[in-house]
Amino acid sequence: TVDFATVWQDSIFPAYYNLRNEGRDTKVKNQGSHGTCWAVAALSALETTIRPEEELNFAAEHMALKNSFTKKVDDGGEYTMSMAYLLSWQGPVLEEDDPYGDMVSPDGLSPVKHVQEIQIIKDKNIDKIKQAVFKNGAVQTSIYTSLKNSLSRSKYYNREKYAYYYDGNEEQNHEIIIIGWDDNFSKDNFTVKPQNDGAFICQNSWGENFGDDGIFYISYEDTRIGQQSIVYSGIENTDNYDNIYQTDLCGWVGQIGYGRESCYFANVFTSKGNQKVKGVGFYITGDNSAYEIYKVSQYNNTEDLTDGELIAVGETENAGFYTVNINQPFSVTEDEKFAIVIRLYTPDAVHPVAVEYAVDGRCENVDLTDAEGYISPYGNDWVNVEKS
Repeated sequence: TVDFATVWQDSIFPAYYNLRNEGRDTKVKNQGSHGTCWAVAALSALETTIRPEEELNFAAEHMALKNSFTKKVDDGGEYTMSMAYLLSWQGPVLEEDDPYGDMVSPDGLSPVKHVQEIQIIKDKNIDKIKQAVFKNGAVQTSIYTSLKNSLSRSKYYNREKYAYYYDGNEEQNHEIIIIGWDDNFSKDNFTVKPQNDGAFICQNSWGENFGDDGIFYISYEDTRIGQQSIVYSGIENTDNYDNIYQTDLCGWVGQIGYGRESCYFANVFTSKGNQKVKGVGFYITGDNSAYEIYKVSQYNNTEDLTDGELIAVGETENAGFYTVNINQPFSVTEDEKFAIVIRLYTPDAVHPVAVEYAVDGRCENVDLTDAEGYISPYGNDWVNVEKS
């Protein structure tokens, strides 16, 4: 068990913080009767990350309809879907170009930002969540709630104090954003009382009639909040790169490896012109990981993957997706085949490599014939993951 009182007492953060007081908040959305909370939460968090410098409103309907998954809009979704949509530059697009409500999205809209880094904070690390909100903006997370809309009632929710605390074991079923915290929010405000004071300040997607103009408080001790917290930490303008080489439009849907903490993986691409490769982006599936990145120019066969040139090394604290800028970009010529090889070390992992495949019905559009990817336990014998 965790002694929450001791954890909070030793925190380096102020007792109270709220993005609304810092001019970094975004408008409260109303998802209506549709299962789009995941898209609303993701893009609301994204909006706060670029505030107050830019006040853009992104189209949740576009994310819900124009992603690469086959779920219907009322089937819901979750954070790996929003990650895949953003990291493949399918969005975000502006709300004014695709207004919410009619569940019809026009074709041909281009992203107005490129998302290059998304961090995942696991296992409800309260100080990490606070740090992310303070540094980056709102954090997307999921909860379990028996509430269905702003008119619902639940024994876990105090409508007068806007206070929610769930102490059961039901799985998460709703996405929200954390916009701040109050260490002194009284435990007496909750209908089901936690052991200690303290709550996250959260923004819902049920309009301003819910809670305090769309805002409510969730106890730190809620059993579901913060189990996975999504931080949109790398948002750049669309002129950062001219091209993106990718084949995994559904992103991280599964993991592969060799029952050990380290693994090599590689992708082979064909250049679209005379270009310079400036960055490498990839998923990291666990905390405190280390990576090595190698390039292979003029790729011929898998023997070349063993002889790549080291171009970057690094470590990451959190799981997520990272784009590593290459200090010395390398040139490729038109129609040249080239490869990126990565050695990834993730403590306590057995399958450290993120992979896309038709894991379930939502991924039935996954096309493995457009890719050439490999894994290897030690970087010498390579297995084609499209064929095996």
